[in-house]
Amino acid sequence: MISASDLTPAELAALLHFHADAGVDWLLEDQPVDRFAEFEAMRAARQGARAAQPRPEATAPAARPQTERHPTAKPAASPAAAPPRATPAIPDEQAVEQARFAAESARSLSELKTALEAFNGCNLKNSARSTIFASGTPEGRIMVIGPMPSADDDREGAPFAGRAGQLLDRMLAAIGLKRDEILLTNVIPWRPPGNRAPSPPEIEICRPFIERQIALAEPKAVLLLGNFTARHFFGSTETIHGLRGEWREISVSGRTIPAIASLHPQELLTAPVNKRLAWSDLLTFKNYIAAEILG
Repeated sequence: MISASDLTPAELAALLHFHADAGVDWLLEDQPVDRFAEFEAMRAARQGARAAQPRPEATAPAARPQTERHPTAKPAASPAAAPPRATPAIPDEQAVEQARFAAESARSLSELKTALEAFNGCNLKNSARSTIFASGTPEGRIMVIGPMPSADDDREGAPFAGRAGQLLDRMLAAIGLKRDEILLTNVIPWRPPGNRAPSPPEIEICRPFIERQIALAEPKAVLLLGNFTARHFFGSTETIHGLRGEWREISVSGRTIPAIASLHPQELLTAPVNKRLAWSDLLTFKNYIAAEILG
């Protein structure tokens, strides 16, 4: 085992970044420690120390309370002294309202990006390196939406980065599209720690921003990538294999938009056998945009 003292500052910083990207939230000691037994021993020691203290004489003038003479005997903490919780400073319902107000106040994608970067009502922002906003252009009237930023996205500050992004570029090129000709984005703008699934309150807080992105971009066709994204927009509990490959309509700001779901590039890297399914979906997508948008 390599000790931290044997590493240079640069090596130690790289190691810490690696652990953070892997979702490590706690650093453990070399040997296991029984914290319950340790706590009981400390409590017994404090009780023994209090018992060994001489009791103050009844005639002693201006005797201070024992809890003031011995720092180990602390009074019960009041609610105001409780440590802060790892939750937003505002209730979830209020955070959703503030997110909706911030999103609806934006009159352009650039204004929406500024509003999103200034919004602090979601816990996910506290652990993420970057706020991931849409990239590309809305002028092509084609939108590709993924679930949430990956570690590569969070590191580079852009959606669909890393190997998954490179595979997506090849997928798009196969049907005659380029990344800078369409709009790429995610449902969730901040990477959840450890790539965990976002909680229902976190999803609802982020919902106004992705819906406003779609409303401002005014796409004529949307490609949804991944299980989470398809469920989010289709309102279904089916897996991506039951939702992919069929045109459906999603409703945003009173407007219905044709959308089709397919597998996320990361899923294809994990299970390459599914590439044939994704290719079938891409051909269906290509035929529609050729007839309805490019034609």
